[in-house]
Amino acid sequence: MPELPEVETARAVLERSALKRRIVAVDDTDSYVCRPHPPGQIRDALLGTELVEAHRRGKTMWCDTASGPVLGLHLGMSGKIVITDADGTEVDGGDYWAYGRTSGEYRFCRFALTFADGGVLRLLDPRRLGRVRLDPNVDDLGPDAATITPARFVRAVSVGRAPIKARLLDQHALAGVGNLLADDVLWRAGVNPARPVDTLTDADRRRLHRALRAAIDEAVRDGGVHTLPLVPERRPGGQCPRDHTILVHATVGGRTTYWCPKHQAG
Repeated sequence: MPELPEVETARAVLERSALKRRIVAVDDTDSYVCRPHPPGQIRDALLGTELVEAHRRGKTMWCDTASGPVLGLHLGMSGKIVITDADGTEVDGGDYWAYGRTSGEYRFCRFALTFADGGVLRLLDPRRLGRVRLDPNVDDLGPDAATITPARFVRAVSVGRAPIKARLLDQHALAGVGNLLADDVLWRAGVNPARPVDTLTDADRRRLHRALRAAIDEAVRDGGVHTLPLVPERRPGGQCPRDHTILVHATVGGRTTYWCPKHQAG
């Protein structure tokens, strides 16, 4: 499921392969993914223009256009950005580890831009939870988890009695952390996910920030959060990659959570 590292990878695909290409056709007929826009509204706004810059904050992407409208893209839980040649050959984006998709399979295409050279940008989304919208509002999002400064991170996880796991998942406090990434960060930092935020020490908070940056960097480099050490062990009987203790799990902050009872005891 896309979290910040997967979304950053998708943003890089847009930057490499979708900018400065004139848009000659738009498929915005999926009224659920493109809500609240009726079919044709996004098409009318984008025909004849170009995407000129690709941005991301947390799990939300948006592209500036040469003519003014901003194209917002959200991958939901299963979305991928794929760029193809005119003959349908994939040239950038996508991966095949989820849902068993094979190269060249586009049956889950929910939105598409066709460029003047025949290339196509496609949003593939098996679970249909992605979003495409014009002029998205990103002001409610917190600072991006990949670039937040240590001082701002400390402030974000200093006040309140919420479990630290819930605070990491709060997109208003910190944009981009999802369930799998949060568990890996807490595991790296040796912090119990249920620990109230206001009981953390400054050393805990600094360690969490370092763990967050390390986990994001590794996931972007290696292909996504599923490559992080803890993620394959998030299952009944899974073992701590550090000390091989059997992981425990429970619901923390409304989400299924795995942690090591040995080195994340407190």
